[in-house]
Amino acid sequence: MKKFISNKEDTLLKAMEVINKNQHGVTFVVDINNKLCGVITDGDIRRALLDNYKLDSKINKIMKDDFIFAYEGDSIKEKLDMCNRITPIVNRKMEIIDYFEYKHRLHFPITEPDLIGNEYKYLTDAFLSSFISSGGEYVNKFERNFSKYISKKYGVSTSNGTTALHLALLALDIKEGDEVIVPDLTFAATINAVLHAKATPVIVDIEKDSWCISPDEIQKAITLKTKAIIPVHIYGQPCDMDSIMNLAKINNLYVIEDCAEAHGAKYKNKKVGSFGDISCFSFFGNKILTTGEGGMCLTDSDFLNERMRVLRDHGMSKSKKYWHDMIGYNYRLTNIQAAVGFAQLEKIELVLKNREKYESMYRSVLKCVNGIKFQENNLKHRKKVTWLVPVILEDEKRMKVLVNKLKGLGLESRPFFYPLSMMEIYKKYTFSNKESLRLSGMGLLLPVYSNLSRLDNIRMKLINFNNIK
Repeated sequence: MKKFISNKEDTLLKAMEVINKNQHGVTFVVDINNKLCGVITDGDIRRALLDNYKLDSKINKIMKDDFIFAYEGDSIKEKLDMCNRITPIVNRKMEIIDYFEYKHRLHFPITEPDLIGNEYKYLTDAFLSSFISSGGEYVNKFERNFSKYISKKYGVSTSNGTTALHLALLALDIKEGDEVIVPDLTFAATINAVLHAKATPVIVDIEKDSWCISPDEIQKAITLKTKAIIPVHIYGQPCDMDSIMNLAKINNLYVIEDCAEAHGAKYKNKKVGSFGDISCFSFFGNKILTTGEGGMCLTDSDFLNERMRVLRDHGMSKSKKYWHDMIGYNYRLTNIQAAVGFAQLEKIELVLKNREKYESMYRSVLKCVNGIKFQENNLKHRKKVTWLVPVILEDEKRMKVLVNKLKGLGLESRPFFYPLSMMEIYKKYTFSNKESLRLSGMGLLLPVYSNLSRLDNIRMKLINFNNIK
């Protein structure tokens, strides 16, 4: 219960920190004798701030005299009659002993960010510092610490993962007439970045076991015009980086790793993102580490680091303010976003561990569903991470049954990405796609995120899937 309790002498800021940690949108307020004297929601605090209260105002200034609570021993009907979001339960001395929560229908979104660390603390610090744009200490801290986490020398933060990819291509002087090899199974941002750079994408097939880009198909697709390869560590699974880096070395090609869905994944005990000339990360709201929107390019090259920074910052000279050496872009991350990312990074190993735990739960519960297969997690040299939980089910009718059962339980699911080669705007760039076409139609992504731990009855609900025939 401690995660719900605030003291009536606490500030609005302190109460918001309590609410942020319990993830229930409410705090129970007690007096000096630990007796319940009020209930405050996140909505109450928002309204107070709109009414010109300050973050350092005491919460007893906004508490209402009438609030809902239940006594120990009250019936379920009595609790339901009075239930308002979440209701504290007290003994006859008004001491809090439990709480009651009622949800008419549970809904489990496909993903939800983990914001129970120092996110709010650092966000508030950045806000109060007045550095809310691209300048500020959190941008530097986030770039420095994230690049260190991946084991790269430099980190150049960007406004999102797509701009990170585009920035990498520009820094490597990929241009019109150049070819860039991309996998067929990926989000469209990968190929769009190539097209934005006015280069020609070459779509190649994936490996059957890993679902990542196939080195064999890369080799077949290389021409005299090929300048770069973008391996995508799809759904948290590392690519075969030895083979890809060897091909790049032999053919004098650049490698831009797309690590959007694989923060912390490893190949031969090295984190993905540590192999390529430039590696690109996304910090969109559905990623393992999020800043809401955001991205980062990592490199070991002094030259590429400096070039990306100039291109990212309008092409402006680093030594002569408002002097532009090249045509650039505004691809910068804000200090406020970086503050959230810095807090996220502090607990990334715990987040990864929690996500792995829930994937294990899915594997345990769904293993008896006939024909279901999970993403490989024992491939040689590869240590995947859990972004979402991908499964494949070859029987289309049974896939629909599974989706409907998930929906009936309030569990959101999503199909795999459509292969790029299926879409009219990209199909002309296809080199090979046999395996990606086979896989995509039978793939499903299941929700997983750290805060799923509060839904302790999900396991029992999922066991019902075991009777699917």
